[in-house]
Formats: sequence, structure tokens, C-alpha cells
Amino acid sequence: MKILFSMTNGYLRIASVSPRLRVADIDYNVEEIISLSKTLDERGVEIAVFPELCITGYTCGDLFHNETILNGARNGIDRITEAVKELNIHVIVGAPVKRGDAIYNCAILIRGDKIDYVDKSYLPNYNEFYEQRWFASGDSNDAIFESHGTKIAIEICEDLWVPIPPSCQLSMQGAQVVFNLSASDDLIGKNKYIHDLITQQSARCICAYAYSSSGFGESTTDLVFLPKNIIAECGRLIGENNPDEYLTSSYTIADIDIEAINRDRYHNTSFTECAKRFTHYYSDTEAHKNTNSAFDFSFFPKYRDINPMPFVPSCDTERAKRCAEIFTIQECGLLRRLTAVNSTKIVVGISGGLDSTLALLVAVRTLNKIKAPLADITAVTMPGFGTTDRTYENALTLMRQLGVTVREISIADAVNQHFKDIGHNKAVHDVTYENSQARERTQILMDIANQTGGIVLGTGDLSELALGWATYNGDHMSMYGVNAGVPKTLVKYLVQFYADTTADNLLKTTLYDIIDTPISPELTPADSEGNIKQKTEELVGPYELHDFYLYYMLRYGFAPDRVFQMAVQAFTDKYTPETIYHWLGIFYRRFFTQQFKRSCLPDGPKVGSVCLSPRGDWRMPSDASYNLWMTVLQNIPH
Repeated sequence: MKILFSMTNGYLRIASVSPRLRVADIDYNVEEIISLSKTLDERGVEIAVFPELCITGYTCGDLFHNETILNGARNGIDRITEAVKELNIHVIVGAPVKRGDAIYNCAILIRGDKIDYVDKSYLPNYNEFYEQRWFASGDSNDAIFESHGTKIAIEICEDLWVPIPPSCQLSMQGAQVVFNLSASDDLIGKNKYIHDLITQQSARCICAYAYSSSGFGESTTDLVFLPKNIIAECGRLIGENNPDEYLTSSYTIADIDIEAINRDRYHNTSFTECAKRFTHYYSDTEAHKNTNSAFDFSFFPKYRDINPMPFVPSCDTERAKRCAEIFTIQECGLLRRLTAVNSTKIVVGISGGLDSTLALLVAVRTLNKIKAPLADITAVTMPGFGTTDRTYENALTLMRQLGVTVREISIADAVNQHFKDIGHNKAVHDVTYENSQARERTQILMDIANQTGGIVLGTGDLSELALGWATYNGDHMSMYGVNAGVPKTLVKYLVQFYADTTADNLLKTTLYDIIDTPISPELTPADSEGNIKQKTEELVGPYELHDFYLYYMLRYGFAPDRVFQMAVQAFTDKYTPETIYHWLGIFYRRFFTQQFKRSCLPDGPKVGSVCLSPRGDWRMPSDASYNLWMTVLQNIPH
């Protein structure tokens, strides 16, 4: 027998399988199960689940009380065990099993030469189902097994449909992956309902859920069965088959992120509290230990899609819904703040860049919501030493087309005077040269807010907060940071969403040009041709990489080696491992050393699962050391 290995880098490769079968033809069904098991083993699958009663077929009817089929099922289990015991794969199959004076609808877990049985808890006996005619019900509430270093549990079909499925108890007792053997016939609308059940159960139980249902070959005397191989993880569908391709055996493979499941469980303390209250609480630390002596950089979760932009839905329709939802959250947050200060006066600095554009759009939508005059918004463009014609003209056009109060105040004279006051050579374009401009702009905005009786609307986004890319007591400060929860990779899609829904063609054209403008604070002079010379992403790195690092560090708490490996896979066609490694080091250094700026952030609305508010999701001392993270980083081969 092969030596069984544990999950690699925190991933477990599983499969949901629907073999083509023949009702009551056990020899045929067993050979198909064995053949598929060998194929999946070659693909590195560690656990595979087959449908309910797949050894005999679900639609055998009264044949389940025939000794011939019961003995054949017993022999079939033995044959499958013998065939797969030399493989690495563990399989879960379904069969009728006679025990004592009753017959049970069972799931059989085969791990090497070890066999375990789980009885179906709830037997449907309504409409087209009449399982109580043949089977006795069992109890699977305590059936938790270890497979490939992972705690797994099994339930059977109807068990998922009851108000409190066994998987609720089992997950709270430690099961990280739940497998469901099913034989659910197809009806109009039922497929969506099953998808909703599976994804919601995986979310509620903070687990992976693999569902396998019978397919072609079951009797169609009164019912039709289409294969369904569905795998979800923590509320997200991560794999499914095409039910239209039903003439042959089907399967879906997915790499389950066990490390992410573990992290969500200990981060969501309500899960543990519920488990203590309603179950024999499972606290064996062995289930959450690191099973690898070293990180395996040769392993990639090939059966798992790693989105290079985790903050941005890849589907156009879903992305539009996300943008509409974010705008609503931003508007609601800003409107509540305006209500609290009893004013509709807003002051916002407009640079012609993405962030200030988004803040202005939110302000306009908010006042439109309450039918307040847009003239209450004072938009100020403050050209300085690095302002280009492109951003200047875009800022003016944007403000005019939106119908807000427009003010233009050059900062050149004030900053030059400041340089004289502090004795700074204006030919030296250092951090003093840059930050003096940022602070002068903030002073202007604050003073205009005093003049108008309004508030300064902050424009900095989540990505800038993560990197500390803001001038302390400059653009770092405002009365309300409306973009504080929005990552840079999502900002442009919000602006694009607004552009796509406006009837103003000039505004639409301007917004699209703003989207195409290189990201820059424009604090150093333009090049000889008047173009932006100071490009943010050349200085701190690509925002799409930093947003990727930020998401997986904060959302799942992954270590640098895990984040690096995932980034290499996600950006394989765009960045070299060396480039990814370089900017990952920059990310950790900036994230830790710039915490002091986040510790005193203005209020701002949280819009997603990752947030850096010191009053909300992220509490970290400003003097925390990043040495441990850099040590891990230095050990990464790149």
C-alpha cells in the first residue's frame, strides 16, 4: 500500500463524481467506479465522493429487499476496496447495507484497506420519494473521519434539506470538508435551489461542501436524473460540471483551501461560541497544525482559480452589481455624516485623477439623493508644480459638467513662500518639496470648509492606506474619507460604472480619459513634453499586485510564502517571480512601517471584507516589527 501524504501547502484536492451506471448491474457499476477512481488518482485527487447508492443504482425499488442485490453490493464494496487500496485516493461510495434486522442507505468511506460506514439520517417519504419503504434511518451526527490530514464528514442527500442538517453539528465538531452523496431527480427550478443549499451550507458551516448526485443510467420510469457535481467553499461556488453533458461519466475536481477555512473559523469567534453551545466542542489542535515541514513551491493548486484581482468580480454583470452596491454604501455613509453635522456643504479637492473623481461622484449622487443643490459642493482644483494640462483640463471639465461650485486656487506662490520660510531650495525635489504641496492643498480645503460651514471629503483609497501612500497631515486628513474602504483596483471600475450610466457624452469622455491617465500625485514637474513624469506604480509597485497581497494577508492571514506562490500562479503571464518577490517585500515593509498613519485615520465607510480602520477591522500597534515576515520572505526561492 502507498504511503498516504497530507495536503500540500494547505490545499486538499477533492472530486465529485457521477459515474454512468446501470440499475442493478453491480458488476458494471463497480468497474466504472474503479476506473474513475484510478483516473482521479492519476490527477492527484485525494478524496472522491460518488453518488448515493451508486453501487446498485438509486432506483432499484423493491429490489433493495432482495438478498441477491444486497450480497452483490457487499461484494462490490470489497472489490472497490481491493482495487483502490494501493492508490493514494480515498473514495466515498453509496450502497444498501444489511445490518441486524434492517437495511440502511449507507455511505462507505474507503481509506486504503480501512472501511467506515455512515447511515443516512433522514429518509424522504413524500412526493416521488418513499425510502422508508426499504431503509431504516441512522445517525451521522458523530461521524467525523481523518483523511489526508483533514477532518471530513459525510451526509446523504435529504440530510442537507432538513432544517438542521447533520453537517451543522459535524462542522462545529471539527469537520473541514463535508461530502454529500445524493440521488436527486431533476425538476424545473430545482437545480438553482440545490446550488443555493450547497453554497449557503458551506458558508454557514465555514467549510468546503462537495455534492455528488446520480446521473445517466438511473431509471427514467417516472423521474429523470442529470449528473450534478458541485463543490463550494465558504459560500463560494468553486467547481461544477456541465449537466448538459450527461451521456458519459462526469466529475469535477477542486483544490480546497483548508488553511483558509481554518483561518475563517478562528477569526469568526461566533462559530466557536455556537460550537461550544450546541455540540461536543472539537478543539483538537492536530486538525489545524501545519502538516508540512517545508513549503512546497513546486505545487500549484491547478484545480482552483486564483483571481489576480480578488476585489474585482470578473463577470461584467456581477461587477456592475458590486459597483452599484458600493456607491450606495458610500452615499449612505456620507449622508449620515452630513445629517450629523447638520449641513449639506462639502469641500473636495479635484486633481483630475481617479480617487478625487470618485469622491466627487459620490458627493454628487449623495446630494441628488436628498435633492440638495449641487452648488453646495465646492470642488477645488489646486494646480501646482507637477500639474499637467491633461489632468488640469479634465478636472475643470469634470466639475463643470457635474454642476458643482468650481474654484481654482494655485498653490505655487504659497508653497514658494513656505520654501523661503523654512529655507528649502525649491530646485531640490525631495520629500519636503512634495509634501509641502500636499499639506498646502489640505490647508486650503480645510479653510474653505470653515468658510462654507462644510466638511472636507477625503479621497484616499484602501490601497494607499495599506502602503501609507499619503502625506501625513496632508491628503491623509479629512472630515470623512469616503473612499477609505475601496481598493485601487476597484476605483476605476466605479468611475467606469458612472461613465457608462451617464447621458452626458462630454462627461463620459472625460471620465474615460481620467481612467486612462497614469496614477500620479503630480508633485514633481512634468517631463519635457508636458506629460506626467512621477508615476506612482513605478515608485511603490503595481497596485494590482499590492491589492492581491493586501487581500490575502488581511482576509486570510496567509504567510509570505503562501502569498508569493499564489501570486506567481495568478500573474503567471504578466509578472516574473522575481518581480512579484520584489514588490512583495516592498509591500510588507510599507504595510508595517506606515501603520502610524492608519492609527489616526478619519472616519470612512467599510465597503468590503477587508478594511483598515483602526476602529473597525484592523488593530495593530504602530511599532510592530516586520522582521518575522521578512525572514519568511528571504527563505522563498525566486
